[in-house]
Amino acid sequence: MASAGTAASAKTAAQNADLIPREALLGNPTKSQGRISPDGKWLSWLAPKDGVMNVWVAPAADPADARAVTDDAKRGINSHMWTPDSLFILTQQDKGGDENFHVYATDIANGATIDLTPAAEGVRAVIQNVSRERPGVVLIGMNDRDPQLFDLYEVNYSNGEKRLVAENPGFGGWVVDHQNRARLGMISQPGGGADYFLVEPDGTQGEKFMSVGTDDFFNTQPFAFSKDGERLYLGDSRNRNTSALAYIDLTTGTQTTLGEHENADVSDVMFHPTTYEPLAYAVNYKKEDWTALSDDVAGDLEFLKSRFKGQINLASATDDNRKWVVVDDAAEQPGTYMLYDRDTKSLTEMFTTRPELADAPLQPMHPLVIKARDGLELVSYLTLPPGSDPDGDGRPDEAVPTLLWVHGGPWARDGYGYDTVHQWMANRGYAVLSVNYRGSTGFGKDHVNRAIGEWSGAMHDDLIDAVDWAIEEGIAQADKVAIGGGSYGGYATLVGVTFTPDKFACGVDIVGPSNLITLMESFPPYWRPILEGTFYRHIGDPADAEARADLVARSPLTHVDKIKVPLLIGQGGNDPRVTKIESDQISDAMQAKGLPVTYINYPDEGHGFQEPANRLSFFAAMEGFLGQCLGGRVEPIGDDFDGSSAEVIAGAEYVEGLAEAVSSD
Repeated sequence: MASAGTAASAKTAAQNADLIPREALLGNPTKSQGRISPDGKWLSWLAPKDGVMNVWVAPAADPADARAVTDDAKRGINSHMWTPDSLFILTQQDKGGDENFHVYATDIANGATIDLTPAAEGVRAVIQNVSRERPGVVLIGMNDRDPQLFDLYEVNYSNGEKRLVAENPGFGGWVVDHQNRARLGMISQPGGGADYFLVEPDGTQGEKFMSVGTDDFFNTQPFAFSKDGERLYLGDSRNRNTSALAYIDLTTGTQTTLGEHENADVSDVMFHPTTYEPLAYAVNYKKEDWTALSDDVAGDLEFLKSRFKGQINLASATDDNRKWVVVDDAAEQPGTYMLYDRDTKSLTEMFTTRPELADAPLQPMHPLVIKARDGLELVSYLTLPPGSDPDGDGRPDEAVPTLLWVHGGPWARDGYGYDTVHQWMANRGYAVLSVNYRGSTGFGKDHVNRAIGEWSGAMHDDLIDAVDWAIEEGIAQADKVAIGGGSYGGYATLVGVTFTPDKFACGVDIVGPSNLITLMESFPPYWRPILEGTFYRHIGDPADAEARADLVARSPLTHVDKIKVPLLIGQGGNDPRVTKIESDQISDAMQAKGLPVTYINYPDEGHGFQEPANRLSFFAAMEGFLGQCLGGRVEPIGDDFDGSSAEVIAGAEYVEGLAEAVSSD
């Protein structure tokens, strides 16, 4: 137990730490997503052009001679990739967050960009494969014929000409080889699980190749074929708990395991750029760690481990595999992209994503394991306010206000590394705790399947157990714990303030479902082929009367009259996953009962906030909201709503400065 003097000193240190500007944390990065072209002649990255994220290209020999080759003026580009000939950049973009993506090709020589998928309104296109074995074309899946099914097209990325490769006979997903041939098709089975069928040369369904049982659905999936198409590499949890890296010999049917871990799934695989042989695999338990499968890269991985402050992220490689773009991912610094020359064992910094944070008081992230009430181990991450933990043991000298920040999915996970929300909220004076509750992926199929039937049940108990642990450890102040998150994290927030109304001081719900019936009845058509193995199995089929009643019982909307604390809601008007009705319903119900709710909608956003003005405006409101709830430091809203599409539908009066910011916008 710290002395009163030590505790007071730590509190003063936290209050006196530099207040990091919100825009430095949450605005556009200076640069991101560094890549090297397959021929090694070019570097590329994303960076703002007139305030909007675009693709920039520079000669590898002269990175300062960079130019923007795309010209997005609205939402910004959030991903890009090179074509195998190093002549074009491929990007994807939707309209206002509706996730009906188009695929674009940009000629780096002149910046000419063409839409490779100029389909009708409501059609979604996805890049299925880009292969050096099929130069000049990209394989794209499109649901232009049937909204539930994706047919495969080869599209010439220099002129947009397309050719139908395979018409989908009913597969929920394809597995293709390096020749862009459809080799396997996945069909979700009633009650969960999936079968993979061979695909005949004409694209029709052939005989069954393998079955994935209900318990293995999230943990067993193909990765890639070998170059000759005779081996299938996959992550496989069948007859085991965690997913191992393995391959199946298609001639003999035998299976060989290449890598595994007792506590966590294989999280990533490094394949050679042209031979397609697996060179290394990663496992992420508390932190991600790489294991070499080839002597050729073992020394490189050891060299990078010895030089990096954080985890190794392998971003891209040249065709000869002699140069890599790697990222040093440490909690206390934004990602640093480096060009690694394997021949000379040298690292050259390309850029840091947010150089303005170089001297900011960023805080360490503490990986830890919390035991749930039934003994399940929950890998979690804790970040503390600056100055609150002078000896660095992961415990503040006195309990502090705390934000429980819940990841979405739920079939996803939290991990170690630089985390914007953790750093932002810690800087404002809060401990931030993120928990890989049951249902999170990455920790084996048992961890995932313990969530079946446990939405608002044991999944929520895990979060409560983590809060209780933080209180008992002297980390969190019992009366100053907030809960927040996006998507499933938004649902968990709504469950928190309805099912456990005395545990939290307030909640922040971003695109979270309030009514599980309307959630599942509004999913986009292309989700239908996989619903059996996901939502229906884990929560229930709304077409079944008994399951429907249980869905109603597990919906926060049903328990809205139990809410006692303020709630902030953020929604994207075009969200196809969690539609606007989810936020409308809970907001309307709270207003009808006179409960404090602040509801901000963005009509030009989807499942989250991509445009910088929208992102900054919502998080400015969130910071003010939490400041009033938990008492942390607040940077005034100021002009952060300028240029945003924000519609404050309810409760501007509950956040200081919000009404003025909206009226002046």
